[in-house]
Amino acid sequence: MAMGAGMNFRVIAVMIAVPLFAHQVQAQDTQSQTPQAKTPQVQQAEVTETEPPSFRKGLWRFIRTLDVVRNNNKNVKYRVVDREMTRCVDPTHAMKATFSSAPVGSCVSDKPEKVGNKYTFGRRCDYMGAVSTVITVHSDESYTEVNEVSTGESPKTDFVTAKRIGECNDEKAEDSAKSAVSAALQH
Repeated sequence: MAMGAGMNFRVIAVMIAVPLFAHQVQAQDTQSQTPQAKTPQVQQAEVTETEPPSFRKGLWRFIRTLDVVRNNNKNVKYRVVDREMTRCVDPTHAMKATFSSAPVGSCVSDKPEKVGNKYTFGRRCDYMGAVSTVITVHSDESYTEVNEVSTGESPKTDFVTAKRIGECNDEKAEDSAKSAVSAALQH
């Protein structure tokens, strides 16, 4: 009888252990498949969110202003930079650098959020420090970029307007750009 009772105990133990073991194996299989099943979709979403805009290479006019606030009430701005530049470039390369900002010291850039034609970085590591950046793409030939530093004693706003004005070897576009620069310098 003792042998029969021992056998029954082993049979009962196996009956309990097998379903538990099978459930654990099934749970592990589900966990190991879930990340693989979601990975391409998650990667696709991340690529879409962080992919920088593309622009046409050519002759581009850039107008940059840098305003600094120097008042306790933060209502007096001083323009410290007002520069216009025309260059033969491919702004897509600069955008790729902006979108892949590496950490600078303790500053770690946020991934951009895209809503419509605007790319917003809550915090991006820049030469000015940690900035909030909004890039508005008007077309593959025009965009604006606003960088704001709101911390510290002197908050700053860096505003860039970029517009493609022609091909790199287009003499009319170059003459037009030179005329605009000389007119700006006279005023």
